[in-house]
Amino acid sequence: MLAGVFIGALVMTNAIAGKFFVLFGQELSAGIIAYPVTFLVTDLISELYGRKRASTVVGVGFVVSVFVTLVVWIAAQAPVYDASPVSQEAFDMVFGLMPGIVLGSMIAYLTAQYIDVQIYEGLRTLTSGKYMWIRNNGSTFFSQLVDTTMVVTIALVWWPQIDGNPQTEALAWSTWQGIVFGQYVFKLGIAALDTPVLYACVYALRRWIANDPNATLSVSSAKRTPEQSAVHT
Repeated sequence: MLAGVFIGALVMTNAIAGKFFVLFGQELSAGIIAYPVTFLVTDLISELYGRKRASTVVGVGFVVSVFVTLVVWIAAQAPVYDASPVSQEAFDMVFGLMPGIVLGSMIAYLTAQYIDVQIYEGLRTLTSGKYMWIRNNGSTFFSQLVDTTMVVTIALVWWPQIDGNPQTEALAWSTWQGIVFGQYVFKLGIAALDTPVLYACVYALRRWIANDPNATLSVSSAKRTPEQSAVHT
């Protein structure tokens, strides 16, 4: 279930990222609505099942993202039937792949998600398993900064300098600062608000796992690691 929510949020992020809206004077991509959910889910998986399973879900999410990108590219190359209700222009406008944004998103996603998982487990060890809100916010705050900085820098600063398109140009430093700051502040607000959600989900899911003989058996029948013992805590 958690892996499904993670992958769903990740795919939706890429699907709706092309639409922008303004909040408190800051331009934001609609993808920012779904993307923070991925960090909440990896924290949940880390808390319940440990770092290894959280890292596995991150890797699966990357594979799915590559697959979806490939399918969209193939669909874009297919010739359009004359009576098609969606024209090639409309399809390209919604689903058109911009290499710089795709590259930046992929690299930023993989880097930030693995950092989030590692910091979460590191803070858990440092606090001896106490203060879940510290590891939740600490890991998300830093990984979101990495993600925001990388995707804006790669897609809007680095890529325009090498793509050979004279119509695109790299962002100015002041513009780069404004975009990174605005998106990061929005993500911080979402991260802070999701802490009560994390506590509620951990409580509910631990009870669910404890009351499910199949789930309990699947963990207890194998050689448990210290990470997996969190399921029975």
